[in-house]
Amino acid sequence: MKSAIFYGVKDLQVKETQIREPRHNEVTIRVKSCGVCGTDLHIFSGAEGAATCTPPTILGHEFSGIISEVGSDITEFHPGDRVCVDPNDMCGECYYCKTGSAHFCENMIGIGTTTDGGFAEYCTVNQKQVYKMGEEMSFEEGAMAEPISCCLHGIDLTGIKAGDTVMIIGGGTIGQIMLQLAHNCGASTLIMVEPIHEKRELAMKLGADIAIDPFHESVPDVLQKYAIQNVNATIECVGLKSTMIDAVQYAGKGGTAMLFGLSDPVCQIPLAPFDLFKREVSVKASFINPYTYQRAVDLLKAKKINVKDLITDTLSLSDIQCVFTDDAYRKSGKIIIKP
Repeated sequence: MKSAIFYGVKDLQVKETQIREPRHNEVTIRVKSCGVCGTDLHIFSGAEGAATCTPPTILGHEFSGIISEVGSDITEFHPGDRVCVDPNDMCGECYYCKTGSAHFCENMIGIGTTTDGGFAEYCTVNQKQVYKMGEEMSFEEGAMAEPISCCLHGIDLTGIKAGDTVMIIGGGTIGQIMLQLAHNCGASTLIMVEPIHEKRELAMKLGADIAIDPFHESVPDVLQKYAIQNVNATIECVGLKSTMIDAVQYAGKGGTAMLFGLSDPVCQIPLAPFDLFKREVSVKASFINPYTYQRAVDLLKAKKINVKDLITDTLSLSDIQCVFTDDAYRKSGKIIIKP
């Protein structure tokens, strides 16, 4: 089979590899769609993502497909089933798994990061990581279940209530998902802060009430124009020092600043404790997707999240290298690889 293998910093090669036969508790999936994530780009550039990636590894952790083979003990799944995969395989035995914080698992396997993933024609995984899609979802939607599940955890931690005013900073794929989830939570006013015109337009289509160009508009002036008295939550979806500072600055009294975007590991931002004290602002972060994957699948099945408008490019596995080397792709929306 063809696979995109990460050999080291800025070294991703498409090569022929062997399909791994499923063990007794595993299934082999013929991959139909696999999303390119910011984590993949971080790994390619030499930065650390959610987990350490030791080359050579087949990347790709946002994927869906059709089961082609099942292990001897598998009864729930059958060849031909349409499925998507939660890439974060927890051990269930360490301290964190046993105390309800499995996403901090000390022995976690990351499909597509610590072990071979979905940038390949086939991928073999533990059956407990597999979720049935049914006919309601396309394979492209199935590949989006993983980023949605991560966003759900961030939304849960942000604690949005019906009637809240929520500001999303960054209108990329994650920002547009967060926008829709905040809308589903009952936010009465949704604000998108995004410099690219097309992404602001998409945000308005997906439910934003106000879209601000931070390069050419003053955010405080626009908030005043629309009589926004207090921003209950800001959700930063970029991962830059400047946008994280903005998230803390624009969070209102009693509000929450969710720093969701994946930053460079050495990035630091200044915080003024007295300022946080006077505004009683909570600063939070969100790590992967504990206990949220089934909810993501259910939202997609129910058509409560629009991901089709977020997908801007679909490429073959043979063309995957250009996604990692051409900055034009990085500036677009979600890119789907179709092995």
